[in-house]
Amino acid sequence: MEKIKVFLSSRPKLLSEVIRNLIEHQPDMVVVGEVLDPLQLLSAARQTLVNAVIITPLRANGEPKICHQLLAEHPRLKIVTLSAKGEAAYLYQSGVPRFCIDEPSGQSILNAIRQVLH
Repeated sequence: MEKIKVFLSSRPKLLSEVIRNLIEHQPDMVVVGEVLDPLQLLSAARQTLVNAVIITPLRANGEPKICHQLLAEHPRLKIVTLSAKGEAAYLYQSGVPRFCIDEPSGQSILNAIRQVLH
């Protein structure tokens, strides 16, 4: 079975490390890259064939504008946005309304990515 390829664009550094560690311990997922600046994410997504991206938006519960750009270029991509404090998480997919991940936890985020990709 091919692993789910995940790209990270998360701040603060501690959150990024927690997410990376969580994904690296999954037998069906792999982190294939990371950028700190979400604007770099557009060019990185073009160069890397990824299945999912995890982003921390600049504002709590804010919808990163980059989601629309990424989905326009990569309609099969799944995007998870996390608030910097971890109190909110959303899943974005092309052609589907934004989905709120209730009670965000590491497991609920992983499950959301898996459900839409398998």
